[in-house]
Amino acid sequence: MQLTERQARIMDIVQSAGPITSEQIAHLLKVSRSALRPDLAILTMVGLLEARPRVGYYVSRKKTPASLSETLRSYRVGDIKSVPVVVQTAASIYEAAVTLFLEDVGTLYVVTDAGFLEGVVSRKDLLRASLGQPDIHQMPVSVVMTRMPNVITATPEETVWEAARKIVEHEVDSLPVVKAEEDSRLGRLQVIGRVSKTNVTRLFVELGEGGI
Repeated sequence: MQLTERQARIMDIVQSAGPITSEQIAHLLKVSRSALRPDLAILTMVGLLEARPRVGYYVSRKKTPASLSETLRSYRVGDIKSVPVVVQTAASIYEAAVTLFLEDVGTLYVVTDAGFLEGVVSRKDLLRASLGQPDIHQMPVSVVMTRMPNVITATPEETVWEAARKIVEHEVDSLPVVKAEEDSRLGRLQVIGRVSKTNVTRLFVELGEGGI
């Protein structure tokens, strides 16, 4: 596996001082715990590190196949994406909440009539908007959504590894999978799918079971 400079330093620290907590690693690297979270998650996910509550991180004794990194990087978002769950910009907060409940997802993508991404709205956004509001049937979901260009997206060509890293770094449950409009001058993105924690986890399970 090709490690980044920070990941290599983390491995050196854990090998020499493990078990060691994330707080201690962050102190030695002079960074925050939140800055380390994506690297620790990836190192643990691929089996290079293990962690135990109240103990810390230590080098895994399990043998990790040399080809694991290459295998993960060979899969593209387009290979595992699922159908996006969307609502129109004119939909009310009530309609969005019902859609979120019926589809059993954590995030909805807000799109124009033509399917171009306008924003995203999460379960927390809808809950916050519902508290103290006199009529959520009339208030449009666009009032509470996170608007473009502040939405983290993925493309079908990206590796699953890259998408998983974005999910971890930005602490979201899914990413809209998008493609740019043919007329690039407009800068609009059409939603063609979604990649979520569940998609990524399912891939890992299938890889572990030898189903792929």
